[in-house]
Amino acid sequence: MSLPALPSQPAGVAWPTKAWPTGELPAGMAKPPLAKLLADAFLEASSEALGETHAVVIVQGGKLILERYADGYGPDATYPSWSMAKSMTQALAGMLVLDGRLDVHAPADVPEWSAAGDPRGALTLDLLLRMSSGLAFVEDYDRDHPSDVITMLFGDGEKDVAHYAADKPLAHEPGSFWSYSSGTTNIVSRCLSRAIDAYGPDFEAFMRARLFGPLGMTSATPRFDAAGTFIGSSYCFCSARDFARFGLLYLRDGMWDGKRLLPEGWVDYARTPTPRQEGLDDLPYGAHWWMEIAGPGSFSANGYEGQYTVVVPELDLVLVRHGKSEAMKDNVRAWLKAVVDCFR
Repeated sequence: MSLPALPSQPAGVAWPTKAWPTGELPAGMAKPPLAKLLADAFLEASSEALGETHAVVIVQGGKLILERYADGYGPDATYPSWSMAKSMTQALAGMLVLDGRLDVHAPADVPEWSAAGDPRGALTLDLLLRMSSGLAFVEDYDRDHPSDVITMLFGDGEKDVAHYAADKPLAHEPGSFWSYSSGTTNIVSRCLSRAIDAYGPDFEAFMRARLFGPLGMTSATPRFDAAGTFIGSSYCFCSARDFARFGLLYLRDGMWDGKRLLPEGWVDYARTPTPRQEGLDDLPYGAHWWMEIAGPGSFSANGYEGQYTVVVPELDLVLVRHGKSEAMKDNVRAWLKAVVDCFR
């Protein structure tokens, strides 16, 4: 598969480490249909089509060209990542690959799988990052249904999220079955801690030194369980502008202000499709990033209830949207694509 090229930061445009350089919408863009799309999102506190929209930020050419907030929200507010944190976990894994501390194609360092003859012992971080490990895990957010993700985050598994997920048996042959799993990400997150022997505050210091600090993500607030594992499946609160900084890092191929923060090819790894069984009706998936939400070549970090950081290489564009709209997921995704299409 041919991936669209990732654009470089335009000459003369400052990196937004301290403040976002600003620009204007392209000529005519303030008129319909973009104006109507924004009005549909923000006209009322909640709409039947989109639920609540709390923040929209658009960056193009490295410049902040549009931001809009609902009443009670603003540039300094922080928003839940939910599963957008999975894509941050992928970035942290890449940084340890860059350091030579991690090999995603080697068996993952998971104590629960260390017994002789345990077939899970052969599972690689690559299989985990691609959600293709074959581990049993029920990703259901309805509290009336059996749900591993609810038990892991809010029930018996919440004190040690990685152990809860790693203790699950294989349900499928590794590599043969794609299944989205928040538990998988928390196993990956603990593998990162084990690679550098850093947990809780020490791992947060690593996150700030290598990801948040270099990008200027001063609002970023990760959460950890009682075992000291970053809950990489679900919890890193940030401002909308800081989520846009994270999206820009991937739009710029892991480069930031002349320094390579992610290994060469790591962003392409994130946006290369994972083989999946037939019959799935969701978006294509790469390695802890979703694909094609805004058309071919786009890729995105997606979170529960309508949190999105959308990266569109062909338009040199990042779109961030926050809200509370899980029951309207399809409508919100169609809205995101329509906003991006305004720039085509």
